[in-house]
Amino acid sequence: MKFQIEDVTVYFPYDHIYPEQYAYIVELKRALDAKGHCLLEMPTGTGKTIALLSLITSYALSKPSNPVKLLYCTRTVHEMEKTLAELRLLHRYQLQHLGPAARLLALGLSSRKNLCVNPAVVTAENRDSVDAACRKLTASWVRALAVENRSIPTCSFFENYEKAASDAVLPPGVYTLQDLRAFGKEKGWCPYYLARHMVQFANVVVYSYQYLLDPKVAGIISKEMQRESVVVFDEAHNIDNVCIEALSVSVRSQTLEGATRNLNKMSQEIERFKATDAGRLRAEYNRLVEGLAQRGNLPITDTWLSNPALPDDILKEAVPGNIRRAEHFLSVLRRLVQYLKGRLQTENLEKEGPVTFVASVNAQAGIDQKMLRFCYDRLHSLMMTLEITDTDEFLHIQTICDFATLVGTYTRGFSIIIEPVDERMPSIPDPVLQLSCHDASLAIKPVFDRFQTVVITSGTLSPIDLYPRLLNFNPVVSRSFTMSLTRDCICPMVLTRGSDQLPVSTKFDMRNDEGVERNYGKLLLEMVSIVPDGIVCFFVSYSYMDGIVNSWNEKGILKEIMQHKLVFIETQDVVETTLALDNYRKACDCGRGAVFFSVARGKVAEGIDFDRHYGRLVIMFGVPFQYTLSRILGARLEYLRETFQIKEGDFLTFDAVRQAAQCVGRVIRSKADYGMMIFADKRYSRHDKRSKLPGWILSHLRDAHLNLSTDMAVHIAREFLRKMAQPYDKKGGSGRKTLLSEEDLEKMGNVSIEEMF
Repeated sequence: MKFQIEDVTVYFPYDHIYPEQYAYIVELKRALDAKGHCLLEMPTGTGKTIALLSLITSYALSKPSNPVKLLYCTRTVHEMEKTLAELRLLHRYQLQHLGPAARLLALGLSSRKNLCVNPAVVTAENRDSVDAACRKLTASWVRALAVENRSIPTCSFFENYEKAASDAVLPPGVYTLQDLRAFGKEKGWCPYYLARHMVQFANVVVYSYQYLLDPKVAGIISKEMQRESVVVFDEAHNIDNVCIEALSVSVRSQTLEGATRNLNKMSQEIERFKATDAGRLRAEYNRLVEGLAQRGNLPITDTWLSNPALPDDILKEAVPGNIRRAEHFLSVLRRLVQYLKGRLQTENLEKEGPVTFVASVNAQAGIDQKMLRFCYDRLHSLMMTLEITDTDEFLHIQTICDFATLVGTYTRGFSIIIEPVDERMPSIPDPVLQLSCHDASLAIKPVFDRFQTVVITSGTLSPIDLYPRLLNFNPVVSRSFTMSLTRDCICPMVLTRGSDQLPVSTKFDMRNDEGVERNYGKLLLEMVSIVPDGIVCFFVSYSYMDGIVNSWNEKGILKEIMQHKLVFIETQDVVETTLALDNYRKACDCGRGAVFFSVARGKVAEGIDFDRHYGRLVIMFGVPFQYTLSRILGARLEYLRETFQIKEGDFLTFDAVRQAAQCVGRVIRSKADYGMMIFADKRYSRHDKRSKLPGWILSHLRDAHLNLSTDMAVHIAREFLRKMAQPYDKKGGSGRKTLLSEEDLEKMGNVSIEEMF
């Protein structure tokens, strides 16, 4: 269908549209017109992705003189592929209506590991090894040597891509990662470098959050993007944590030992170059006098991770004189490593700010702030000069320089925390020095400043007013949408006590109580006997899950559960978990039914959908608070309180409840779906916890379901399942329409959105 919103004709590839999708599109257009940022919370399973893509591509088509570019950020490769599949469907529809005028180029961009087609490279076990294997074949000096000596291996795909020069382009269309690999194989070109090259010409780019938020990656990939771009962060409920991880660094004793090995190898290389090619070192010295800005002209294969922190004005400065010469720089790094080794030998927990730390480095190791700030770029320059290709072996020294640059650049929003042992295993010495970022707005500020519209959207953004404070920006539109349903297909319940009326909770003083463990087991046992197909259980942590499953096993509860359904468990091993999920789905498909035990904040809670018969009930055992004794969390809470006036309790509750909402939201993935959600903890009955749940869950949570015991929950579940088994009218016959056709939209043209909902 196609419909008009003010001056934009929106092309929507389905015959009907949900009212909330229409409202979402209208609000999004307001933000685009205002050239401002927006926060939009939309329930899961209501077609958020296609609504976003339809409006933004139609908006670009309506302004051909100055089309906007869409940068769509996802968290996982799986989500990237799903987004591109939706976009392909939309693109076909637009071509039918507009012909060649609707042509666009859309592509996914990922790491070499996901795009490389050279069998000799892609078989390496992890991402860093693949990157290094690629550099060994494509670095400019390797290729220069290969011209003289044919026995030196190079990458045929990259060579063909280089030969094609300006002819190496992607024809218009929508390309998933699979399509890019297939296109690369067919043409004999390198898909990774082709995609990197085409990103600047594409109308839509789908890639990972890191490509915009992690300054080391964003400096290379995203610096070409024009200001007239719309940036979308999808599933952005954890965006503050992503920003913080991008600017945090951990240094352990293994890191320092590895860094010492790296430095020894580099000093051998310097001695070798002094003997064979001293001019190269001299040329580097002269280049550094000119300033770091000269590095912008490197061949694409030699560009390495960009600086984690430096703004452009510093790049124009000359590198400090005392680290210009290679051997002087290495001696500075040796002193820094030695200083950090000394700091790690502490018996006590230490915490200090960047300013104090830099003063201490200066006093004890004679390294000032300016030298620290230039470490990362100076290391990059030296690795280029020494022609080092196996970058994966030099990760340790890169970590040290990353740490040095961050600590030398930022004076607030960070803490340096040195812990001699992990508190959870106090008998094992495992010292770690962490540069921990507390201010999520530092990483995302350049994105807000640079692009005209940034859209932050997810199914779980409640309370929506906290995000602008955490990320320090002013949205022009901030809306939370409810779900229009023809039948009440969501049934949330808060269970506060077991059948014996004893309260249940995972509070620290109650979690190991025999009665609580028994009541949780009995709840699951009752539910497996009445709920068909799949049940998903989320626990607050791996250690708690291990403990309670063990306890159920000893009491014989697990054996009884397995008479009704098979049990599968998420572990910390990705391969094992994937296998468990596959078998869980098989058990649901063949009618045997299954239970999946999982952990809040784990892989399954974030990215796996349990739609249809794969998830008819989800039980959240407890409130998934972060480990509150963590020093890093403590320092962040203190910073949030002092800088943004966010109380500790408010932030911890907000964080725990958004994780719980994320877990239970896995069961509803479309409106034809139905499922129950049980929040099994007496603390959910309190208003301060409950009120932070997303509006679309709260609107279905009745007062009668707020303080249930196990037998009451079983009765409600039976009634709900019986009701769901009845036939229903999908279009919403009585009164409210939940599917709108083109005619409905035309009739409604004059009605405001507020009246629709």
